[in-house]
Amino acid sequence: MSKKLVVGVSGNLTRPSKTKAFISHIVGEIAGRTNAASSVFDIEDLGPSFPQARRIGDLDPSARNLVEQLLGADIIVAGSPTFKGSYTGLFKHFFDLLDPSSLRGKPVVLAATGGGERHSLIVEHQLRPLFGFFEALTVPTAIYASDKDFANGQLVSEAIQARARQAVAEACRAAGVPYSVGLAA
Repeated sequence: MSKKLVVGVSGNLTRPSKTKAFISHIVGEIAGRTNAASSVFDIEDLGPSFPQARRIGDLDPSARNLVEQLLGADIIVAGSPTFKGSYTGLFKHFFDLLDPSSLRGKPVVLAATGGGERHSLIVEHQLRPLFGFFEALTVPTAIYASDKDFANGQLVSEAIQARARQAVAEACRAAGVPYSVGLAA
């Protein structure tokens, strides 16, 4: 049996990115509890060929490698930018390049971060476009954290960490991946 793979992708170009830190935390939970290989990347990592690409074949080899990792993943963790604009457009462009049928049935955890306690607004403005992409393929799980849940770029909220563990458990069950209930490695 081949080793399972979990891949995270963030739409953010800002450094440091809370969304990428949140995605990395969730990916690390999954990888630690399932002994899966993992990878996390940003839209920026796709390089200069990405914005003009009309299909995956138009990407340079390193960008194609990242896309192939995502397509080969057993579990996907995706998060959009925390604001509207060109970054959101680039993230949507990324999913437009993918063949949706290649993602069918894969568990997806959608992650978002944002200011304050306005979780409904975060979902509406950041995750709704991603739900639109993934809903026809699978049943995505959404998790979100506010800025106050982070300190020095690290997720510190125990409540959000518990929600992340629940999202991880759901994704692992949906993927048929054995899930350790102990502490993550």
